[in-house]
Amino acid sequence: MSARFARRLAPLLALATSACMTAPKIPAPVAPPSATGAFASLPVASIAPVPDDWWRLYEDPQLDELVARSLAANADLRVAYANLDGARAALRSARAARLPTTTIESALTLDNPGKQPSAASISASDWDIAATASWDIDLFGRLRSGALAAQADAEAQQAALDAVKVTVVADMVQAYVDLCSASQAKREAEAIVAAQDRSLALVREQLSAGEVSPLEVSQSAALAASSRAAIAPYEAQRANALYRIATLQGRPPAEAHGYALTCAKPPRLATPAPMGDGTALLLRRPDIRESERKLAAAAARVGVAHADLYPRVNLGGALGLLAGGFDAVASPLVSWAFPNQGPARAKLAQSRASEQAALAGWDAVVLKALREVETALAAYDAEARRNALLSEAVTQAQAYARRSAARVRQGDASGLLQVDAERTLANARLAKAQSDLSVATAEVSLFRALGGGWHTGQSPG
Repeated sequence: MSARFARRLAPLLALATSACMTAPKIPAPVAPPSATGAFASLPVASIAPVPDDWWRLYEDPQLDELVARSLAANADLRVAYANLDGARAALRSARAARLPTTTIESALTLDNPGKQPSAASISASDWDIAATASWDIDLFGRLRSGALAAQADAEAQQAALDAVKVTVVADMVQAYVDLCSASQAKREAEAIVAAQDRSLALVREQLSAGEVSPLEVSQSAALAASSRAAIAPYEAQRANALYRIATLQGRPPAEAHGYALTCAKPPRLATPAPMGDGTALLLRRPDIRESERKLAAAAARVGVAHADLYPRVNLGGALGLLAGGFDAVASPLVSWAFPNQGPARAKLAQSRASEQAALAGWDAVVLKALREVETALAAYDAEARRNALLSEAVTQAQAYARRSAARVRQGDASGLLQVDAERTLANARLAKAQSDLSVATAEVSLFRALGGGWHTGQSPG
């Protein structure tokens, strides 16, 4: 009899063995060797690792405080935290599904003696209580794979939260850079207007003395008016930056009018930007980690779909006091969609296709990240070199304006020479101020492309 039982059990054992042998493994995506080496070697960057709190490299306490406030109260971050809580709750649910579930039920029934054909006036009552238990033994890993998928989903949501942190910090630093740049440009424009007003007064004095014609006066007045008109756009840019700073902190834009933020010029790094290498980028950048975790979740769901090809075995039982007597029952429940497995196999094929799509998505995200870093680094280096040349241009324009003014005062040159020199200096100063903004923006773009430094899900302050 034991031999007959073993023969009956053999097909089920073979089925279980085949299921374990064909269980899919979660793939480990591998980047090409060229993606893990050093980035382009340029003087504006170093191989040093990217710090988590990269904005502190500017050594600006006012900026540090703004970033801390944005990380504490940004509305987009609150959404990301809520999504992460939901993903973690789904993970707890998936893990709990692998454990036995128990239920306790009770009922109290009162019998009305007035409705009974008897003279008895004593009421009777029945009290029933029972405990039931159910356990999916997960013979083929369906629940285990589901828990792995839920864990990968939660980790992907954590990476998505880190990506929002990178964006919020970079947006705050960029808004601060724009604020400082607008203040600097406005101050330069006001200085230029003051200088050109002085030049205009001088030309008018020369007109009174008969040394110049009204033509020179009109040219000088036009240049002064044009420079004065450039001030208003910088005021609007400063207001726009303040509004962004307010909303990034989760506050209404109108509160920006009360901010007492002052900065003379955009912040700049005192040393080459630390950026690490390609390997560090793949481990650090949140969108790459999110894509890799989505791939792991898709692979785990292949295991869920694969397990649906095989029977589900559930052990159930009940124990309790029913109808005045003690009763107990236990029975296994086997469910199996067989022989029509078309729907299950179609679901498996769909899961495998989703896995391949997730793998291709990971490749695309890696290539995009590498391209963004190299592009940001090239733009940063080019603008830094341009900024150095513009600094030299400002120095030479200042010398030109100073010497031309001296020659005009001595009567050795026409007032047009001084007007031209003032125009040259104004253009050089504005170009330098705009380049200062471009350099600072390029630095922020580089750190944004590098992923900001988060790789453990912490909340820096």
